[in-house]
Amino acid sequence: MIKSIRTTLPTISFLLSFCLLASTSHAADKQTVRVFIFAGQSNMVGSDSKVDDIKHFPPFAGLEQPQPKVKFSYCIGRENKLKSDGWIALQPVNKVVGPELSFARKVTRNIDAPIAIIKCAAGGTHLGGDWNPDHPQGFKMYPLALDWVRSSLAEFDKQGIPYRIEGFMWHQGENDMFNADYMANYGKNLANFIATWRRELKLPGLKFYIGELCTKTIWGMDLRPRMYAISEGQKAVTEADPLAEYIPTAHVGVEIGGGVGLHYHYGTLGQLEHGVNHADAYLRTIGKLQKTSRPLKKWPYEKGSTVKLFVLAGHRNMEGERAFVQELKQLNGELLKDDGGIPFKYNIGGGVKVSDGWEPLGPAGYYDTFGPELSFGKVLKEKTAGNIAIAKFTHSGSQIVDWTPEGSVAKSRHIYPKFIAFIKEAIAGLEGKGHSVELAGVFYHLGENDMSFSPYRKAAAERLQSIIAQSRKDLSHPALRWFVSQQPPTDHKNVNAIDVTAAIEKVAATDNHLVHLKAFALPPQRKQLVLDTAGIVRLGEIMAEGYLKASGTK
Repeated sequence: MIKSIRTTLPTISFLLSFCLLASTSHAADKQTVRVFIFAGQSNMVGSDSKVDDIKHFPPFAGLEQPQPKVKFSYCIGRENKLKSDGWIALQPVNKVVGPELSFARKVTRNIDAPIAIIKCAAGGTHLGGDWNPDHPQGFKMYPLALDWVRSSLAEFDKQGIPYRIEGFMWHQGENDMFNADYMANYGKNLANFIATWRRELKLPGLKFYIGELCTKTIWGMDLRPRMYAISEGQKAVTEADPLAEYIPTAHVGVEIGGGVGLHYHYGTLGQLEHGVNHADAYLRTIGKLQKTSRPLKKWPYEKGSTVKLFVLAGHRNMEGERAFVQELKQLNGELLKDDGGIPFKYNIGGGVKVSDGWEPLGPAGYYDTFGPELSFGKVLKEKTAGNIAIAKFTHSGSQIVDWTPEGSVAKSRHIYPKFIAFIKEAIAGLEGKGHSVELAGVFYHLGENDMSFSPYRKAAAERLQSIIAQSRKDLSHPALRWFVSQQPPTDHKNVNAIDVTAAIEKVAATDNHLVHLKAFALPPQRKQLVLDTAGIVRLGEIMAEGYLKASGTK
């Protein structure tokens, strides 16, 4: 059981005041180097990422090159450590992509002051032992990291370079879940870890950014209770400590490897997005995070008219994890234009990005990404008469069990109640504008990750059936149509014995209001599970075509 973490009110008041004063007094300082510490285990190292793969992800082009204006000092690894020789220009180490690369570029584009990064990380290490400040064991990472930070800063002192430590980025916890004591006390240990760093560095106001564990992989299914326990420990700390922030990362990409296709690490794309998450959190802390605005300048429909509401829902591909606007420009530039004639409302990444009311239909992903809603909306507008609106609710870090009415042991990942509330809110919003609303259907893309893990693949049809049945009750719509799209499921000997397609067909055969859309004729894809730009565009078309066929519209 995770013990609660408490911070006294006087301490909270002092730390908040300290942070506010520091932010105000240093706002105009453009000379002092902002130093950031990056520490943790394999997903901080950048395991299973490849510098050569950066070219596949247009928003991050160029990060394979050194960033000469950013100073970098590193000590990475366990037995065989890779160490910088003093301060060098920020660059990939050992052809691996770490989150510091995209973090630095995002931060330097938004502040005028120079920055420096000190990194100390090693895969397979735990907070209860290796990183334990009081009794370091194993690879003794805490004293190693402290010495590395101090020696790196000593070089600045020798050179007369002014600096201040601006933030501590921490991503760790996977290995603690394999030790019952470490798992149960993760929150307590993390609070002690943070307090000790602040004391040792004499920085009571040092901000910590605590990265969420990667739950998008096999571990997110097979080891769900353990992963959840660690996350509860992390949240206990960040909820009690005003200078510790929980950084969601479950929505970022993960490496699509061989076999069943799910790894335990973020991989190249995930690491790049991981760094952006931390950069955004820091920039938000100092009031420098630039916000994008996509207002629907004029409501397109007359008051009193009927609006057909189309609800899109799902996981990685409904979100558009690997569909980039830079590639869409070459494929179909028309889809890049905001369409003020189709109101669009969204909640993506489990709430990581939420629309400001109704926006024009257009690219709205959080890493220059987009989903099938663009091509879906285009086809509907061309082929149907009347008013339409699209509401999209997704979480690419979820599995089907998270969408079921009962959920799982991971209560914080329970999607269903929020999903239903989102639909009701969308309906109410349209009614509030004077429209009668026709809920045209829910378009759900079957969970991709579930297809790669036998117990989840086996339960997919049954879980889907329970979601549909309960949604009709909760929305008071017994004939609510569901359009369930399914891409080719994972093809591997470990899971092929479970014919999930036949199981979905069986459910659809007994439900007159369920349409099973087999999205099997997709453009060739580089990876299994996730669809690229062309695949996402085609998926949206398939969904729209399925609706038109079921509605008797050519």
